[in-house]
Amino acid sequence: MTRAGFVGLAGRPNAGKSTLVNAIVGAHVAIVSERPQTTRRAIRGVATDEQGRWQLVMTDLPGVQRPRDALTERMQRRVEREIADSDTLLLVVNGEQGVGPGDRFISKALLAANADTPVLCAVNKVDRLTTGETAAVLAEAARLGGVDEVFPISARTGDGLEPLIARLAELTPEGPFMFPPDQRSDVPSEVQLAELIREQVLRRTREELPHAVEVEIDGVIERDDGLVEVHSHIWAETESQKAILIGAGGSRIKEIGTAARGQLERELGARVFLDLRVRVRPKWRRDDALLDRLGIE
Repeated sequence: MTRAGFVGLAGRPNAGKSTLVNAIVGAHVAIVSERPQTTRRAIRGVATDEQGRWQLVMTDLPGVQRPRDALTERMQRRVEREIADSDTLLLVVNGEQGVGPGDRFISKALLAANADTPVLCAVNKVDRLTTGETAAVLAEAARLGGVDEVFPISARTGDGLEPLIARLAELTPEGPFMFPPDQRSDVPSEVQLAELIREQVLRRTREELPHAVEVEIDGVIERDDGLVEVHSHIWAETESQKAILIGAGGSRIKEIGTAARGQLERELGARVFLDLRVRVRPKWRRDDALLDRLGIE
């Protein structure tokens, strides 16, 4: 009998949820950024046991937050739905920062949303801690309300992942696989490509600009010579933001495009021509029609 189920990941900004999803899945399915609140979609990564015994559908959730506009309202509704539908919940704590009020708030929110669901806690980044510091954070995490078990891990190095994955598999209900064994994500291809481009924008912009930016794919064309054309644009909310994204003499957009093209080529397994443009759409985060088109539920 096989096992298959959903694992919902929650945690404060920079806890390492996206890095953990990628490490467990073994592929780059969730973008990684140091900027808080940059995960907008519930990104599902699919991890399947090589022996065919279990399948974990890891859902990297947007951060729990108070809605401010149509975008964040959608994000919060999606978080609540995913938590309610999860078979197991995984609270990720940044070991370097220790357990704080945000972690306690999230653990209570998880308990309130789905009191009967097992809640595991992964204390991440222990590779940067001493033995004594690790023990102290683990003890703090164990006292969080609603947490059933605590695991010390490093998503970056892979330390501690095997016991965590084994326990998640044990808690997964019996049932058939939900995805083919070789599938790594349920995200549509064009959304995945857009997210890879947005990841490079996040790495090269500061302050509030990352939250005012979204990427949309206009089209993907596979040419007879093997080259793949990816036509896309970056949405900004103001002309000043557009100027920042373009940079002096087009320097920043060129830098973003070069880095993004490398990521797209790894994802597609082919040479890529990336046509990347910047457009302005005031208050796009409040535009339900555009959010529908971008696939932000």
